[in-house]
Amino acid sequence: MNVALLPGDGIGPEVTAAAREVLAALAPDLALEEHLFGGAAILETGSPLPPQTLAACERADAVLLGAVGLPQFDAAEVRPEQGLLGLRKALGVYANLRPARRGEVDLLVVRELVGGLYYGPKGTREDGTVFDTMEYHPIQVERIARRAFELARTRRGLVSSVDKANVLETSRLWRRVVTETAADYPDVRLEHVLVDTAAMQLVLEPGRFDVIVTENTFGDILSDEAAAVTGGLGLAASASVGDDGPGIFEPVHGSAPDIAGRGVANPAAMLLSVALLLEHGLGRPGPARTLEAAVDRAVADAPTADLGGTATTEGFTASVLAGLT
Repeated sequence: MNVALLPGDGIGPEVTAAAREVLAALAPDLALEEHLFGGAAILETGSPLPPQTLAACERADAVLLGAVGLPQFDAAEVRPEQGLLGLRKALGVYANLRPARRGEVDLLVVRELVGGLYYGPKGTREDGTVFDTMEYHPIQVERIARRAFELARTRRGLVSSVDKANVLETSRLWRRVVTETAADYPDVRLEHVLVDTAAMQLVLEPGRFDVIVTENTFGDILSDEAAAVTGGLGLAASASVGDDGPGIFEPVHGSAPDIAGRGVANPAAMLLSVALLLEHGLGRPGPARTLEAAVDRAVADAPTADLGGTATTEGFTASVLAGLT
């Protein structure tokens, strides 16, 4: 099996190097191929997603991404983040999985990734008004709902569907389609939660949630809130998957160019993304659980500076590797 590695920008190459070591130890049969992506690709080719990189990702069994973004491109016409949006669209990954674990909290945000406000019509009218449009088709809602129900069957059997049905037409469609889909999953309990209530409960009682399913914008916000509640973005992993083809697995943190090259980046989120890759991308849940446990021990025994410790990227990675044996 083949994994396409996209180190990207900033600390991306450093955490990707840690991932390569761990994959070599856990899955030595995998073929790992690195390709240009993001700002690094713009600097060399002019495009954040060169054709050869896209072709390699389409051939791969899974894609592991380090980070994208460089300050010199923040206001540029061609930006590193455009490569990520293009890759998601090309691979058809519509479901973003964001686990959040800490103590008694063990929840999974399932975010619809390719519809809604970020992808709807937008523009500027002659009077200066600027608009963004949120649109959803019933098929888009049904497929993400089914993904959430299927995942809940492997967990504690509760789906919390988050919307704003008291205000938004798209949310009323969302609630109707999710309710209809739930009829095919009588073994899973469904609740509907307004997004403002969900945000409050994530802070006050995060342990009550199992699987949260929601649309793109709400999911973007709530998944970061869940990460903050359970340890911060330094521990936040993600998987973006579809029905066919390879998924994209990446840490949620940014490229952190201010600490790039200093050897102090926390690779935990990247290594937890590797665990998601093993489970959801390659169908290897056993090694995934082994890696998660090793990362948990390393967080306790050899934390990096952002977690209150002094371990370097290399030191944290060594602690994880020791925990795999």
